[in-house]
Amino acid sequence: MIECYGGSHHQVDRSTNEDAFVIGRDPVPYAAVCDGAGNALQAAHRVIRFFERMIKDPQAQVADPEAWMNWVRLMDSQLLGGTQSTFVGVAVSDEKSRLVVGAYAGNSRVYVVGENGVRLVTTESSPARLGSGKVKPCPIMLALDPYDILLLMSDGAWNPLGRMYKLQKTAARAAMRHFSEVPQAILDAAARIGRYDDMTAVALRIR
Repeated sequence: MIECYGGSHHQVDRSTNEDAFVIGRDPVPYAAVCDGAGNALQAAHRVIRFFERMIKDPQAQVADPEAWMNWVRLMDSQLLGGTQSTFVGVAVSDEKSRLVVGAYAGNSRVYVVGENGVRLVTTESSPARLGSGKVKPCPIMLALDPYDILLLMSDGAWNPLGRMYKLQKTAARAAMRHFSEVPQAILDAAARIGRYDDMTAVALRIR
């Protein structure tokens, strides 16, 4: 069974949210988070729509990390000369082996919260955002353990939490109540420290 939930809040002094996320199950379970830069004019939402068209294409090679990196390059071209956005996306390519593939560009992050602590998946440097024309996508490929929680987060969510033990404590406690509460618990914890940016969190688990 695959569980996946998300949540997003706009910055405290703004009425619009320049973050965006998507969760889907066709052709395979997938999720993505985007963070538009500044007054991004809904760039993140545009990226999400374009991403969904690509992953739902009948010819899409969803299990191939190289295909994901090509998608990121295409999304970079789509925003070229205008606004910019980060991208981090994953899909469960093999539910039986709990294999997750994806790619990222920019400073949105992926973490794995497990029995042995928290691990940052997006460790390679990928500073350029979509729309810069300089994006260098990084692949994601990992196998999850049965109780691992995979977190996709914009910097508005991960940055206020600081040390990883806060993230682990927040996610683990919420998951014990109900897995659907994990994203909101993370956003609430980050907001208590300071909601100085739009913040988004998506949590995925393969049981």
